[in-house]
Amino acid sequence: MATIKTTVPTRQAVFGRGAAQKLLAFAGLIAIFIVFSLASPNFFTFENIIGILLATAVNGVLALGVTFIIITAGIDLSVGTVMTLSAVMTGVFVTFWGLPIPIGVLAGLLTGTAAGFVNGLVISRMRVPPFIATLGMMMIARGLSLVISGVKPIYFNDTPIFRQITMGSAIGAVIPGFDIPNAVFILFGAALVAAFILAKTVLGRYTVAIGSNEEATRLSGVNVANWKTAIYALGGAFSGLGGVMIASRLNSAQPALGAGYELDAIAAVVIGGTSLSGGEGTILGTIIGAFIISTLTNGLRILSVPQEWQMVVTGSIVILAVYLDIIRRRQK
Repeated sequence: MATIKTTVPTRQAVFGRGAAQKLLAFAGLIAIFIVFSLASPNFFTFENIIGILLATAVNGVLALGVTFIIITAGIDLSVGTVMTLSAVMTGVFVTFWGLPIPIGVLAGLLTGTAAGFVNGLVISRMRVPPFIATLGMMMIARGLSLVISGVKPIYFNDTPIFRQITMGSAIGAVIPGFDIPNAVFILFGAALVAAFILAKTVLGRYTVAIGSNEEATRLSGVNVANWKTAIYALGGAFSGLGGVMIASRLNSAQPALGAGYELDAIAAVVIGGTSLSGGEGTILGTIIGAFIISTLTNGLRILSVPQEWQMVVTGSIVILAVYLDIIRRRQK
């Protein structure tokens, strides 16, 4: 441990370096809110704000897992289809086998964790590049989702309480009129857990250490392969949670869903200030990035901007975020 501290930047230094980009991202989010509020009276309404929060929930949870992986200088292209596979397995346990909902939720979480674990093994033990390994898992998860579901959606009509996991409103039952979906609180709860893991646990410290200097961390006596596998498994667990959430929100497991979610998750992480070079990143920045993407999409949709132009805007922002990170690193 003492050796690691001499070769790896302190947590304060890591978080401080990303503070400027995180602040810039937050200022950008506020600016987006102001622009769309002035452009359309339908934007800054309670119903639309709830819609933005709900739209951010699943992508935000996926982005939390991707944050850990990108901090290690890795990548995970499979989060979208692993989310779908987790949703399908939840449907199998709850609908096909008639097991209790908590068992189905656990099955979804474990499915995501197992997929992440396999990614970690392939990357750390077989030395397959993360891009290729997770690309393979993306196709495997998509294929398994179609095979297990029989290429048909799995509905939760016999268990209406399942939809209440995300679309119910615990706070609305206590405070009438504040019908904020439970999915929003699940997102913020998951973010708190992720922030605690990153900032206060050994796994979080090794995540930053591996991304800062993997070889130095290995020479310090750390079993990098085991910890990297654990990090990818953690990322998979967040994908599993996203699968349960999307299944609850749609009241069904859609086996063809999932493509494109990984891009939004990665974009949220990058916009939030996590460096693709590894070694630095924050959970708060990721949440801000996720809100920027969902707010942009919502605002452009309200202004009747075609979907293809929405993608152009999002892609441009991602390029700008990466370019700012490159400039910041050059200045250091």
